[in-house]
Amino acid sequence: MQVTLLPVLSDNYIFLLTDLSQKIAAVVDPALAEPVLRKLQEMGASLVTIFNTHHHSDHVGGNEELIKHFPNVRVYGGAEDKGRIPGQQVFLEEGELVEFAGRVGEVFFVPGHTRAHIAYYFSPTTPGETGDLFCGDTLFAGGCGRLFEGTPAQMLNSLSKLRALPDNTRVWCAHEYTLGNLQFALTIDGNNPDLQARFADVKAVRSRSEVTIPSLLGVEKRTNPFLRWEQPALQSAANSQESVQTFARIRAMKDRF
Repeated sequence: MQVTLLPVLSDNYIFLLTDLSQKIAAVVDPALAEPVLRKLQEMGASLVTIFNTHHHSDHVGGNEELIKHFPNVRVYGGAEDKGRIPGQQVFLEEGELVEFAGRVGEVFFVPGHTRAHIAYYFSPTTPGETGDLFCGDTLFAGGCGRLFEGTPAQMLNSLSKLRALPDNTRVWCAHEYTLGNLQFALTIDGNNPDLQARFADVKAVRSRSEVTIPSLLGVEKRTNPFLRWEQPALQSAANSQESVQTFARIRAMKDRF
């Protein structure tokens, strides 16, 4: 399974998954149809699957047009998003499995950003390979999504599930927010040498207008404040030793940043 990143809008990413041996493709969170159609034509592949993580327009905006071009495409999304995702046919629950190109993906129910958000984790096919996590707007490189429909407790529980995945998991998050997220992280975890080094690397990458996605989950565990609520530095910044309160206060600080 090859993953192609398609930058769209101001800071969104669409992810095109392809099996060129079979000339088939799946797409994760198609904000727009046109870039997907163009890349499919270039590759000579047909779209068979749409994997949506949640209902926001910058994640499902291309669904209807893609369905017009590929009427047999299967559209997946969370069960709780029923009626909110255009063309949805498959309503996924926590722990269900999906498949593409010989890879099996596990569905995680990760409410917080929205009440119905899901993520897809495609585990490695052989030991030592990386897994692939498509997490929409739940986990970002250096950050996490805003809480539009969920609670801090829900989001912490959701992020706990993702944090438990292997360190070599590639994190395919849906926005290029990394530099700003790390700038905020330094205000509350500035003595973290891993964070300092990561910020310098990302600053250089963005100065060349290059992408910072995917991230590695092990890097997130060492540098992302929204996965580090038990750490003394973060608890001190939040003036709390209780996990949900620490997380909630850090998220509120980020909202004002």
